Amino acid sequence: MLSVALTGNVAAGKSTVLALLERWGAAVIDADALAREAVARGTPALAAILARFGADLALADGSLDRAKLRRRVLGDRAQREALNALVHPEVRRVEAARLAEARARGVEIVVSDIPLLFEVANPADWDLVVLVDAPEPIRRRRLMDSRGYTAAEADEVIRAQLPSALKRAKSHIVIDNDGTLEALEQRARALWETLRSEAARRRAAPAR
Repeated sequence: MLSVALTGNVAAGKSTVLALLERWGAAVIDADALAREAVARGTPALAAILARFGADLALADGSLDRAKLRRRVLGDRAQREALNALVHPEVRRVEAARLAEARARGVEIVVSDIPLLFEVANPADWDLVVLVDAPEPIRRRRLMDSRGYTAAEADEVIRAQLPSALKRAKSHIVIDNDGTLEALEQRARALWETLRSEAARRRAAPAR
């Protein structure tokens, strides 16, 4: 089985690439979905978050006010790191179980969507790391146009992540998303063919 980590800074286009890969046949593990599971009502992680960051983060139904939590930690690196330390060990545990299940089912290509791959995980745990990237001015504009962020909010979100230049140097494959949706789809298709070829190569390799 070929395990692929797909990452990218905010508004780079990672979710679009992920959707295309899933449409073409990849099995997908969504780290954001796992993170939501990790902090669902009644979980130890949610209890730890409320104790650490404030009981007012609980909504009326007992679930986590994720938007309020994001605003609370966004501009504070120490707070973000404390939050990651509470949530991501559980996310990684569940993700490892999902990968093992996929391997047992004979799945050929699994793509794990991990926005904070370089911040909170070990890239060496995957066979390939794919980065979707776009210039910062384009990502800022996308945040403002499609998500309604102010310029200051967009800048704060961008600053909260590692610079993409550092991630490019540590990735096996980089997909640049600085043009049209059609151009991105063409690049994603080329990526898919590369992943299929690598999966076939591994399948044909003699067992050691």
